[in-house]
Amino acid sequence: MSLRSTILLSLLLVVAGTAATVTAAPAATAPAAVTSTSPPAPPTSSPIPKRPEEIAFEPLAFEPPDASSFRRTLPDGTVAYLAPSHEFPLITVSITFRGGASLDPADSPGLAAMMARMLREGGTAKHPAAEFDETLDFLATDVGVSATDTFTTATMNCLTSNFDESLGLFVEMLRSPGFDADRLDTAKARLVEGLKQRNDDAASIIGREWKQLLYGPDHFEGAEPTAASVAAIDRPRLSAIHRRIVHPGNAIVSVSGDFDEAEMLAKLTKAFDGWERGESVAPPAAPKATLTPGLYHVPKDIPQGKVLIGCRSIVRDDPDAIPLMLLNEILGAGGFTSRLMQKVRSNEGLAYSVRSALAPKVDYPGDFKAGFESKNATVALATKIVLDEIATIRNELVTDDELDTAKKSLIETFPRQFESKPQMLRVFVNDEWTKRPADFWKTFRQKVASVTREDLQRVARKHLDPDQMAILVVGDWDAIAKGDLEGRATMKEFFKGSVKHLPLRDPLTLEPLPEAQHSR
Repeated sequence: MSLRSTILLSLLLVVAGTAATVTAAPAATAPAAVTSTSPPAPPTSSPIPKRPEEIAFEPLAFEPPDASSFRRTLPDGTVAYLAPSHEFPLITVSITFRGGASLDPADSPGLAAMMARMLREGGTAKHPAAEFDETLDFLATDVGVSATDTFTTATMNCLTSNFDESLGLFVEMLRSPGFDADRLDTAKARLVEGLKQRNDDAASIIGREWKQLLYGPDHFEGAEPTAASVAAIDRPRLSAIHRRIVHPGNAIVSVSGDFDEAEMLAKLTKAFDGWERGESVAPPAAPKATLTPGLYHVPKDIPQGKVLIGCRSIVRDDPDAIPLMLLNEILGAGGFTSRLMQKVRSNEGLAYSVRSALAPKVDYPGDFKAGFESKNATVALATKIVLDEIATIRNELVTDDELDTAKKSLIETFPRQFESKPQMLRVFVNDEWTKRPADFWKTFRQKVASVTREDLQRVARKHLDPDQMAILVVGDWDAIAKGDLEGRATMKEFFKGSVKHLPLRDPLTLEPLPEAQHSR
């Protein structure tokens, strides 16, 4: 018998509880015997719960980080948030500038977005576009720039080993963009091709018209580029909006990754040296337009109507913001636990997806809206159910279980706001720009937990009035208006049957299209 077989047999005998002595075959390195005198003690096992709800979890213990612990100031006055971590040899730098679409001239919507795009694609004054791209690729450095309604953000991800060179190129791009003429022409051509497709999807149509109903076409929220406004974008215009937005006096920096804090502060100071500080951009102006309640329709020859129902709502820091967030969770934002999903989809089968959304703005009221897509014949019935649920949540208290589920959704997902250091720094930067109350994150969960059913009914009655809402429908009105075959609802039930038919707009000019083209 071999040594391996001898040992295996001895182990089996021990497990079986048999005392035995096994003698190995002669071998120069084999032990004489393997002996067992008593069986081993059985392992101690913890009881397994019979049902999942019997599983006990440790209480959630998480405290949000303090922004001041990460906040530093460069010698020129620029604020920087630094969060070193040494898990990977990578560094992420993000510079957020105030101003985006909010600074677009009235005759040039989309200018800030094009400026952001060309910052990255257009090279620099020293490095032509192709050379700049090749250098970044060689360094394995990823750089991107994007503009939203109110902010423009430039981000760089690179290896720790080539950070100095990557940072130099990154800041060079921001300080002295090349705005390459050929690439600008290409970008404009691509944008125009995108504009041509704006009427292909009802979602694009309803989003465009909804913003105009809420904010008006003269406010940047409701403004849309046209082929003519895109053609008018040139290097002087890009340079002008670049000078207004991209400079240290209008910036907050955040850095996370593998670095020493003192060394990073010195490198940022050197990179920003000599970069002229301009004036910080002011917060955006509030829209002058107000939403007129009513039923609106945009023609589109499609088998399913797309619907939005909603109104202007609150500012972000409104005292009712947290109760209204919970109310929205119960009404339509909570997925399959929400009332709208249960009633419209699960019970009636009228829509694959239906939900509500609360989108407050920092500087002026945002909106609340509920939306769905349903067969033409059932659009009226689904609309009626949504409005009935809004009326019910105003007139009746929500259940204890509904409120408890909504609270748990907000409280138990709360740590995800800070799940990574780059994400944490984004929160800090946004809070500083928007002057969020200093104790907001520290007290958020306690405020959520303290909300009562009566609070929800109060905010529902104050902020969700169906009579003050607009209903916007995109689809075939003749098929939609008459309602379902069972006669449970027609579109005549809303606003006494009065409907305002909005034109389908030409995707390139936004001028009304002839009726014959509404199916395109």
